[in-house]
Amino acid sequence: MKISSIKGFADILPGEVETWQFVEQKAREVFALYNFSEIRIPIVEKTELFSRSLGETTDIVEKEMYTFPDQDAKESLLTLRPEGTAGVVRAYVEAELYKVEPVRKLYYLGPMFRRERPQKGRLRQFYQIGGEILGRADAYADAELLLLLGEFFSNVGLDGAALELNSLGCVRCRPAYRKELLAFLAQQENKLCGNCRRRMERNPLRVLDCKEESCVAITAGAPSIQGFLCQDCREHFETVQKLLRETGVDYKLNPRMVRGLDYYCRTTFEWTSDRLGSQNAVAAGGRYDGLVEDLGGPPTPGVGFAMGMERLVLLLGTREFDADGARPSVYFVSVGDGARAWAFPAAHKLRRRGISVEMDGEQKSLKSQMRRADKVRARYVLIVGDDELAKGTAVLRNMDNKEQVEVRLDGIDEALAERINAK
Repeated sequence: MKISSIKGFADILPGEVETWQFVEQKAREVFALYNFSEIRIPIVEKTELFSRSLGETTDIVEKEMYTFPDQDAKESLLTLRPEGTAGVVRAYVEAELYKVEPVRKLYYLGPMFRRERPQKGRLRQFYQIGGEILGRADAYADAELLLLLGEFFSNVGLDGAALELNSLGCVRCRPAYRKELLAFLAQQENKLCGNCRRRMERNPLRVLDCKEESCVAITAGAPSIQGFLCQDCREHFETVQKLLRETGVDYKLNPRMVRGLDYYCRTTFEWTSDRLGSQNAVAAGGRYDGLVEDLGGPPTPGVGFAMGMERLVLLLGTREFDADGARPSVYFVSVGDGARAWAFPAAHKLRRRGISVEMDGEQKSLKSQMRRADKVRARYVLIVGDDELAKGTAVLRNMDNKEQVEVRLDGIDEALAERINAK
């Protein structure tokens, strides 16, 4: 009986994985330019971490998390992480990283899990690359993250990504906006979807994030938070925009963008592509100045982003990436028991020198082994038979230009390493 994969959980196969590796490598290079350090957080966390940080009325917490009882403490619940920021902040607080250096720049790569309807670029197990700056409240940190993302998109060759910005204000200015928005929504309540009516009192900003066409149309005339920003929030947001203009980063304001998580404040942003349909965000994030304190740490500002790997790979899918990493440098073709016995330790010596080697341990014909060497795109083939072994020689064939020369087996590992590394 054939067992198929789970709906919404996809394999990343050879031929695809090279694109993923390319993207991950470029991300690491750009994070290094901005002095970020990698952090690796668990895939499973206590459920309360996400209910407290994301907000109990969010779609993620209400209906998308994979939650199950803790077998060691059955009164407790565990959850497969649906996003990365909460886990990074939990680690920052638990390890008391702020005592060594309050300002931390951290990045992560890995799978997240949400039980939602699978669609193009959106799976139940999906991968994210994310970055967080903890301990800085200044607008320069917000702009730096946006520049980092712009640099990354440029490095991977992504064209057409558009930046949208908004500010959600802070605990001082948001209450007045909430009151005004709630009054507007109350007049339209009967026209809103069930989810929006249910959440309206607890978090009316969530209504602006609804993707139902009827709710989008109804809230088109909702008051904008831009008219309610306090002086500090207004200056912060204007500074972010000024820094982007000075560094040549194009953007547009989107006063409807509130993001889907409760912890955001002040600057929020999305990088979008018109080639992804309705779910068009490639990367998104914003500022979350109260999250560290909410999770038991000292008052610590923060700003971060997460980027969906599947969506980015979809956008890069038509490009060709160098697959030489999976191409063996040398294929050992051995004919005869003695030659095969010689080839195995010789291949080991080359691998210890950093040279990739492939060989066939079965008794196959010269023609069959050559076909295999061609199929795996080996750069060189070293042909050794029992007769050549007795003479202490072998034939080295360049598979790109088909030239071949006779080489001595004595010191062959050094000779091959020198030849291959010279390319």
